[in-house]
This record gives sequence, C-alpha cells and structure tokens, in this order.
Amino acid sequence: MSETDHEEKKLPLALGITGASGAIYGVRLLQRLLDAGRQVHLVISDAGRIVLKEELGLSAKDLGKKKHVTLHGNGEIGACVASGSFRLAGTIICPCSANTLGALANGVGDNLISRLGAVALKERWPFVVVPRESPYSTPLIENMRALSLYGAHIVPASPSFYRHPATIEELVDSVIDRALAQLNLETILPAWQGPHT
Repeated sequence: MSETDHEEKKLPLALGITGASGAIYGVRLLQRLLDAGRQVHLVISDAGRIVLKEELGLSAKDLGKKKHVTLHGNGEIGACVASGSFRLAGTIICPCSANTLGALANGVGDNLISRLGAVALKERWPFVVVPRESPYSTPLIENMRALSLYGAHIVPASPSFYRHPATIEELVDSVIDRALAQLNLETILPAWQGPHT
C-alpha cells in the first residue's frame, strides 16, 4: 500500500440516506463501511427518516449511536462535511431519491445531502449515487446522464442474480459491492468467473 493509499484509508466517508424506498441499502452500506474500520459522517433526509422507520423499524438515532458514526441533521449546512476543506475519501448517496438526484444534477445545495454531492463534484473525489426509482422518467434519466458527465458514478439499486442469491441480504450486497468498488473499497462477494460448463 502506497503512502497515498494509506492516507486515503484514514480519511472518513460521507453517506447520505434519502427517502427513496430501499433503506436497507443505506443501512447495509453503513454497516459494511463500519466493518471495514471506516469513520462515517451520516446524513439522513426527513423523508429518509420516515422510510427508515417504515421499512426497517429504525430511527436516525439508532444509526447515529453506532461507533465511528457522526450523525448530522440534513439542515445542518454549517457541518464540517459541508466544506471541501474537510477531506473525505468519498461520498455516497444510498438510496438516492429522484428529488435528490435532480438537485445534485442541477447544482442545488440547499440541504446537507445535496451539499455533500456538490462538494464531492467540485473537489473531484469519488462520488457514488445509488438511485432506487422505477420506472425511470425522462428527467431522471437526463439527471443521471448529467451527473455521470460531471464525474459521479451511477450505481442503480439493481441486484444481480448470477451468484444465485438465497437471501435478501445477498441481493442487497450485490448492489453494495458495486457501490463500494466505485469507491475503491473492499468487496465481499466473489467475482464472476465465467459460466459453469
């Protein structure tokens, strides 16, 4: 590991969880980052808090109590992570609602989650967006295209099936692994080795 890689590994990451259905993706991603020994600055939108409670019976405070997690309010525009001078190893919005994706694609930084994206884009550090909407509207497709052109990695919450997943967790991990790979972080599922003959 180079000195630069070692320094990057010590930097925290930012995770935004929005109100798109699929809170399980954000919670699983958070746990995977913590299992890897990373510090995480967590921001959950108001709608994200509702979905988190509805789908998983969890509160933002439940996640904020985890060791190595710093929980910020989405209205906390003065938070350390709102500035590019606070270095991060990467930023990920998972799951990302269509509304948040539109704000990100149009440079609107009126809350902390969209500000996280604006900072990641201007500082050009790894930025991953995990949209969880279906079907895709034309504006959503155009916004994803714009974000991709700006340098973001778009990783739709579309599980893969070639590993023959037997549980919801394995399906979720197939998406999380793709997102982690875009941040140059360790994945846990085996790589595709070609068809069995």
